Amino acid sequence: MKHFSRFLAVALLATVSLTASAQSESEGKDYKPYPHMFVGLQGGIQTTFTDYNQMKLITPTTSVYFGGWFTPIVGARLHVNGLWNKGGYDQGALNFKYNYKYVTTNIDLLLNLCTMFGKKDFYPVNVYLLGGIGLNTAFDNDDAYAQKAVMPLAWKDTRLNHNARVGAMLEWNVHKHWGVNLEVSANSLSDRYNSKVNDKDDWSLTAQLGVAYKFGFKKKDKAVAPVVVSSVDEYADKKEAETVAATPTYATRIDTIWYDDVTYKEVPATEKLEKNIFYTINEYGVPDKAPEVDAVAKFVKDHKNCKVIVTGYADKDTGTPAINMDLSKKRAAKVVSQLISAGVDKKIITSSAKGDTVQPFSENDKNRVAIIVVSGDGTKQEKVVTKKFRTKEVRYQVQ
Repeated sequence: MKHFSRFLAVALLATVSLTASAQSESEGKDYKPYPHMFVGLQGGIQTTFTDYNQMKLITPTTSVYFGGWFTPIVGARLHVNGLWNKGGYDQGALNFKYNYKYVTTNIDLLLNLCTMFGKKDFYPVNVYLLGGIGLNTAFDNDDAYAQKAVMPLAWKDTRLNHNARVGAMLEWNVHKHWGVNLEVSANSLSDRYNSKVNDKDDWSLTAQLGVAYKFGFKKKDKAVAPVVVSSVDEYADKKEAETVAATPTYATRIDTIWYDDVTYKEVPATEKLEKNIFYTINEYGVPDKAPEVDAVAKFVKDHKNCKVIVTGYADKDTGTPAINMDLSKKRAAKVVSQLISAGVDKKIITSSAKGDTVQPFSENDKNRVAIIVVSGDGTKQEKVVTKKFRTKEVRYQVQ
């Protein structure tokens, strides 16, 4: 994040120097710089911030995007970024890295700082601020899941996360239709994205070089030549001709407007629920009708082919290994008893005790816990997008 802040400072400094220049307006061009559309490709590097050696987690990344500038100041784009991530685990004698893949789709708002604070509608070099929201899809986390014994929060199947982005882009317009750019962005993702939990969102940083193709420019209106007359009668004739010429002429056209028709359908899906029951020192009882137990029982009732895994833990900063193992067994056994009382079939329940040999949480007191993980077959709502169009009659001036 420190490097990202430095990039923003340099971008703002460049904006001030560019807006002070008067050499870069669009005079002499036969087209209007705005509005226009664009499509682009980018490639670079990214990293996800964690407690591991950050330099060992850098991976390549690539992006494709499509959008438009609606005014000299405001634009928007659909941006798709992805390739793979790295994570790391470093606890005592265990030190390893793991790979997983991702695709992020974002809708971003773009603001041109040069045209916002400058006096011109066009500059050859521009600085953009960007921000947006989207959806991150992470998958192929087999490396981390293979270490489930020491990383109990590692996920296996495809995982969906929110993605909130803020960043900046420096772009040089090398030609009417072509631009090259440097973009740096910070992305906020769900906690546990990197198979760990730190009670706050995970962050990734991307830095990419790219090229953009721009199209859809409109032609400039032609300037009207001044009227030169040599007599009063000629002047009157010219004024009459100007009056006739100044009378606007209109025509109509039929525009096609495309839009997305969105519906939803139910599709089969494997779903998972995780509940934690926390204890004080030496405690292992579970209150009757505990909300965590009720939630698991309801999940089992609403899904098919369910499996329930109960794991008991104890913190390593109090007690002895023998006492802590006994406590974790009692915690797991009590939770299993409450689940059966709540209507869960004992045939689908698997339980184990870790004592203080495994600490699922970084905060010591949270490791006095029983973790319930239940999975089963259910359904989810899948979005279906159909491209449709409608027509609109537009009246425009031709003279």
